[in-house]
Amino acid sequence: MNKSAEKDYSKHPCFNAKMKGKFGRVHLPVAPKCNIQCNFCNRKYDCVNESRPGVTSTILSPDQALIYIEKVLEKEPRISVAGIAGPGDPFANPEETMTTMRMIGERFPETILCLASNGLGIGPYIEELAELNVSHVTITVNAVDPEIGARIYKFVQDGKIVYRGIQGAELLLERQLAAIAKLKEYGITVKINNIVIPGINDHHVEAVAAKMRELGADLLNCMAMFPNVGTPFGDLPQPGKKQMAEIRNRAEKYLPQMRHCTRCRADAVGLLDNDRTEEFRGCLSACATLPKIEGITRPYVAVCTNEGVLVNQHLGEATILQIWEQKGDSFRLVEERQTPEPGTGIRRWTALTRMLGDCRALLTGNIGETPETLLKEAGVKVAVINGFIEEGLGAIYAGKDVNAYKGRRKSCAEGGCSGTGSGCR
Repeated sequence: MNKSAEKDYSKHPCFNAKMKGKFGRVHLPVAPKCNIQCNFCNRKYDCVNESRPGVTSTILSPDQALIYIEKVLEKEPRISVAGIAGPGDPFANPEETMTTMRMIGERFPETILCLASNGLGIGPYIEELAELNVSHVTITVNAVDPEIGARIYKFVQDGKIVYRGIQGAELLLERQLAAIAKLKEYGITVKINNIVIPGINDHHVEAVAAKMRELGADLLNCMAMFPNVGTPFGDLPQPGKKQMAEIRNRAEKYLPQMRHCTRCRADAVGLLDNDRTEEFRGCLSACATLPKIEGITRPYVAVCTNEGVLVNQHLGEATILQIWEQKGDSFRLVEERQTPEPGTGIRRWTALTRMLGDCRALLTGNIGETPETLLKEAGVKVAVINGFIEEGLGAIYAGKDVNAYKGRRKSCAEGGCSGTGSGCR
């Protein structure tokens, strides 16, 4: 159903600089997984001290995102745009992305729907995006020369196959070019983000701009790379304002330039010149702990495991949690998530509870009282078992009692953990 008549697309503040002080956006962090690894990127969960793409303080499921945007619009009616910009890529998480867009389009038909992607996996969904009236899409294109792209991307993952070097860069570029052309065929407004990396692609921006104009892109946003410590490009300098102004001026010969970008977080909310992300953080966290809503269940189960076969690790000692989901009659490892820093007491467990906002259960060999209480209050079923991961997953997804797999539970005082100081409570 076409609802375009109900929307004023000029109210998108990222695509219309005149609107940046009048209308705002809310980013919904429903897409944690990514299908490429850039050499400048460090995606962070539960990070409140950085303001840049790839960072969010929590993850929402689609139903939680709907509740969250309802609360945001109650407090800030000037929000005109709902977007998904990570913290991974929307189309490494297509089910969550499309469900969220569909739900918001039905509940708030006047809201502009927007997505930001690297372009690798968006192609098969473009026709449906048009049907859902997703009107604005941003594709990040950092190079149109695979030799340069190979220096930017550590790997590109297409399904279960991982490509590196030139092969990965060629595949990504091929998908990006096809996606941009197809988006324009369907009348979707396309902005191109280009991350300017000193010594890598800063000499190449005009070539990108020229190719994007050829494909019909509407706007180009040249963004200075933000050096992230610990990444391959972490020691490179951030491009200065003068250099960026010169680059944008050259690129403007080909496409209009976005000069008012604020490099938004994946959970950003508010006007571009009056960001309210910090103010809404409590609301976001509260929504991330909501249980099943309107028939949509949390898709994942978190697992404490030492080797990926057995549930055999105490939550207090776990530095990594495996995240699993059911696919048909089998189970699939989705990703691994790093647990919050130990030694911070209840703050650690509050952060972990938010981190598991998209999980229906936690399978663990043992757990302290504080995290168990917080997780249960947040609607996460805690199953203390000893046995094979897939047996526990089968019980959880079938709604069966997991006691058949439960071993004798020891308290921490009885030696239920090895006493590493990891903060069981």
